[in-house]
Amino acid sequence: TFSFILKKPPVSNMIKKMAGIEKGTGTTGKEKVGKLTMSQVEEIAKNKLPDLNTKDLEAAKRSVCGTAKSMGVEIVE
Repeated sequence: TFSFILKKPPVSNMIKKMAGIEKGTGTTGKEKVGKLTMSQVEEIAKNKLPDLNTKDLEAAKRSVCGTAKSMGVEIVE
């Protein structure tokens, strides 16, 4: 028998879709390629929460923000 565990798409794919960009930056920290609001970050974190290794929404939001920052996506209020 086989068991398949289906998970949500990666956070980076969700960020690209929300920010409307095709790909992240090639130079992390130097070039900004898009923007996300905190409400969009929260939406991504809530959506991805079952797959993450935390049950805390704030920790999930910090994780999403870190991924966005490394992709060159700016977080605005």
